[in-house]
Order: sequence, then C-alpha cells, then structure tokens
Amino acid sequence: MAMDAGVIQGVWAALTWSNVVFAFIGCLLGTLVGVLPGLGPASVMSILLPMSLSLPPEGAIIIMSGVYYGAMYGGSTTAILMNVPGEAASIVTAQDGFPMTRQGRAGQALAIAAIGSYLAGITGALAISFIGPFVADLALKFGPPEYFGLVLFSMTALVSFAGNSFIKGLGIAALGMGFACVGVDPLTGAQRLTFGTIELSKGFDLVPVLVGLLGIGEVLTSMSQNVQQIFSGKLGSVWSMFPRGRELWRGLAASVRGTVGGFVLGLLPGMLPALTAYLSYDVEKRLSKTPQEFGNGMIEGVAAPEAANNATAMAGFIPLFSLGIPTSPSLAIILGTLMINGLTPGPMLFQTQGTFVWTIIGSMLIANTMLVILNLPLIGLWAQVSRIPYSILGPVVLAVCVLGAYAPRNTMFDVWVAIGFGVLGYLMRRFNMPLAPLVLGFLLGPMLEQSLRQSLAQSGGDLLFMIDRPIAVSLFLAAFLVVAATTWLRRRSRAVGTLIAESTNEV
Repeated sequence: MAMDAGVIQGVWAALTWSNVVFAFIGCLLGTLVGVLPGLGPASVMSILLPMSLSLPPEGAIIIMSGVYYGAMYGGSTTAILMNVPGEAASIVTAQDGFPMTRQGRAGQALAIAAIGSYLAGITGALAISFIGPFVADLALKFGPPEYFGLVLFSMTALVSFAGNSFIKGLGIAALGMGFACVGVDPLTGAQRLTFGTIELSKGFDLVPVLVGLLGIGEVLTSMSQNVQQIFSGKLGSVWSMFPRGRELWRGLAASVRGTVGGFVLGLLPGMLPALTAYLSYDVEKRLSKTPQEFGNGMIEGVAAPEAANNATAMAGFIPLFSLGIPTSPSLAIILGTLMINGLTPGPMLFQTQGTFVWTIIGSMLIANTMLVILNLPLIGLWAQVSRIPYSILGPVVLAVCVLGAYAPRNTMFDVWVAIGFGVLGYLMRRFNMPLAPLVLGFLLGPMLEQSLRQSLAQSGGDLLFMIDRPIAVSLFLAAFLVVAATTWLRRRSRAVGTLIAESTNEV
C-alpha cells in the first residue's frame, strides 16, 4: 500500500465514531495528567491497562497514545502559570514561561506552547507515515559507547544553563548527579549513600525533586518577597493574548527547529522528552542574538522545548512499531498493550497489520487537532490564574506540590524530600545560583554512569573504547567543539563589551 493512500485510509478509519471517542477520552485524560504534577502518563496508562482488554486493539492503543502525548500538551500549563511543571518535559518551559506570566504575557506563552505542540504533533505523525519503516534501524546502531557520547553531548547544555560561571554550573550539575546516585547501584545492587536507612535505599524520585525545587522553592521565594499577585495588571481580551507579528514569527521558527531536533533525537531509545527539551532550549539560546534575555520571558524559550518534547513523544512510535523498542516507560506500556492484543511490533508490522498501523497514525492526526482545540479556547481562563491573590494561590500551589510528591510512590518520605528540595531551591534562588544544572545533572547522571560502566565492561576496562566507534567519536568531538566554541564566543563578547564600555567612558 502506498504511504499517501495509507495515511488517507488511516484517517478515514480513525474518523469512525468509536475511534473519535477513544481519541477524545485519551486526550482529555492526558491533558489532566499533564496539568497535575506527580501523576505522569505512565502511572495513568498502567491503571488503564486492564480496562484496555475489553476494548478493540485500535481503541486501546488510541486511548493510551492520547494519554501519552496529551500529557505533553497539559504539562506546560502549570509550568507557565505557577512554575510547577506537570511533566518532567515541561521543566525547561517554566524558565521563560513563568517570567512571561509575571509580565502579563501568560496568554502568549500558553498559545505558543499549544501551537508549537500542535505543529510538532502533526509533523511527527506525518513523519511516522513516510519515514517510519526506513529510519527505525538507526536506533540499532547505538550501543553503550554511543550513548555515553550522546549523554556527554547533552551535557554541553550546561554551558548555556550555568549562567556567568561554567565552573559553578558544573559543580551544581555534579551535585545533581550525586543526588541521583542515592539508592541501589543499578548494575551491582549495592547500596549507595543510604546511611543504612530503608527510605534512602529507594533513591530520590524525580517528581518530588522537581516539585520541591521549582514549585515549593518558588512559593517560598514569593512569600519572602511579599508577592501579592503573580501579575497585577490587566490581561486584555482573549484575542490580545495571542502572539502576533514578529513575536509570533520567532515562536513559530523556534517551534520548527524544536520539532526537527526533538524528532531526530526521539528515535533513540532512552532519549526522554525532558532531555530533548533541554537541548532545544540550548540551541535557541546559542542561535539568539540576545542570549542574555533567556530566562526573562523569551517566547523562543517556550516554543522550542514544547515542540521538541512533543516531537520526541511522537518519534518514539517509530522504533516501537518498527523494532519493538520502547523509548520511554509510557511507550513500554503501549508495547505491552500491543502484545496483549496479539500484535507483535517489528519490521513486518507495517506489512502484516497495515490497516491497524495506519489507523493509529490517522488517530494521531485527529488527536493532536483535538488537543489544540481543547487547549486554545481555555487560554483566557488559564491566564486569569496569574491574577489570583497570592495569599490564596500560594497555599493551593503548596497543596498541589505535596499531593504531587506523595502520589507516585504513596509515601510521606517523598513529601519530606520535596520540602527539603524546596528549601534548597529557595536558597539557590536567594544566592543567585542556577537551578537548571542541578535538574540536568539529576536527569543525565544515571544515563552517564550506566553507559560508561557498560562501555568499560564491554571493552574490558579499556578507556579508549570509543576509538573504534565512529558515531561515538563524532559525538565526543561535537561535544568538545560546542564547549570550545561557546566558551570562545563568551570571552569574545565580554571583551567587546569591555571595549565599548571603556570607549563610552572616554567620550
């Protein structure tokens, strides 16, 4: 079957009433999951898994898929409005989204997040149709050395997130990696940094760490500054909240770049949407003529990571369908749903179950359209959150953070972890220390450790294991060149700034 005919047939099959209802249920649940921190799509999908046995295979996968990429949409809402990411992938969005809310531009931030997510979702679904059967084998070329090189390349984002001092940023990232080491060694099973306590042997879960650093830390900071409202001015009409003119163009261009980068990286197992969001933000900061403005309300800082995390979510379906390789916990549940229904993912799935695959792809196009229809009309309502008195909003945010910290593992220990990291987040803000390197180190630390140790085990302890791996060597060189070029450009810009200041003083 030709691919264009397959897409048309898939959309037509997905437009049946039952499949449209399944898509709507999945999108609605996914949006709610994204808005509420702590739930996460994987936990909700695991709850729905037994129920999916009573549904037709297409309906089960459509609902599961809708929850997955619906959570990518919804996660940006609380990140932008309250600096509380609903999903790990929305951490980066908060860096410029929340400052935009403080400036009375919550509508613009929410709108470009929805538009960028929609562009990424539609582009991703079409890309699955046209290149899915051909490019999935890229993931098979990545072994532990390549992943080690990829993680090192991802670490170059620290240059952008470190602020004025790269050494300080590196130290903060190392602290994040140290927190990630707490618990059980993934390769040997030995306990590390647990001090003999059962609670610490479970390690620090990502959700309480994030809601503590970003959510509780922000509330403590706002209380210390006696904030009355996030934004106290007038918001204007709903139409005025949409970006337009040059700002809209900048947001759309960033969305396109984020979509391309997020989709390509999303083909690789282990490349989570949160990581591609960081990398896309880093790219935008490097390309910008005013990188110093990032973190103060740049629309590119919202558009690019939101597009990237949605593109990554969509790209994960290619190795899943073509090779049976899930690139995230959520996709692992979808893999289980496929196998429960007697469908074996692999190179022959497109040939033997063509109608099924094209129906799922058609439902992706419909579901992404549903998501943008669900999100855009609510922009005016969501934006009003920024005008709620902080004496009311602050306790609500704290309650949401506590609930989000407790929900993943149902333990009060995670609540105390969230409070502890909230105090740490407050102190870091107080002393002007960047939070992003800590989160990035916490996310990348386990991947860096595991890929390095697996590479050394594979090479018999030879530290030059990467020499015979062209992809790994290329990634190492790319990481070195990015850091060197960025460092040189920073020093050059500082020197030029000093010369301009001196000449101005002489005049």
